[in-house]
Amino acid sequence: MQYEPVKKIFGNIIRKHPSLRKIFYKILGTFFLREWYVKRELCKLLKTTKENAIIYDAGCGFGQYSYFIAKNFPNASIYSIDIKNDYIEDCKAFFNRIGLKQCRFEIEDLTKIQHQDKFDIVLSIDVVEHITDDTIALQNFFRALKPNGFLLLTTPSNFGGSNADKRNKKGFIDEHARNGYSVQELETKLKSAGFSIDSIQYTYGFWGKIAWKLSIKIPMLLMNR
Repeated sequence: MQYEPVKKIFGNIIRKHPSLRKIFYKILGTFFLREWYVKRELCKLLKTTKENAIIYDAGCGFGQYSYFIAKNFPNASIYSIDIKNDYIEDCKAFFNRIGLKQCRFEIEDLTKIQHQDKFDIVLSIDVVEHITDDTIALQNFFRALKPNGFLLLTTPSNFGGSNADKRNKKGFIDEHARNGYSVQELETKLKSAGFSIDSIQYTYGFWGKIAWKLSIKIPMLLMNR
């Protein structure tokens, strides 16, 4: 299954009016369990860092996390990037139209970025599993952070994160470079990139996986038909 054709359908709809994009953000926040975790941890980080923190939204997609930060932490600055031009252009148009000026959107490839000591927080939400050379991306994240900066990263796990419940079974999302990571594998890669680990954990439990299949996987499969 491919996510991108489904995302394109939603993108074509929500670019028609800012209200549609705002409603879409609320839907994502309701049905994607990972958003609950991400927003909770973001709030913790942003309440403990300086008020005018600079955040790098590395793989912003539809821009929902940049929007969340801009609305709830208006003194923060957000530098949001994606490799896909349509995401960036749509976000630029939306954020300009609603007057959120603290967000900047650019096209960047995370394996080629050259930022150094620039950001207080790097936000990478379900991105590195798409990148073949994830080691380079993680090294680039580390270099982009200021000293004592934070990386907030989520990715599918080796426990069926891409619905690959058995070893060597292919996940159902074709765009992924890998099905998922174990805690040990991800910790090793992060430490090799220069990071020290403050916290790393599996999130979805049994009921979370059931909810994901019912609210995300099955509808996506139906839309791919």
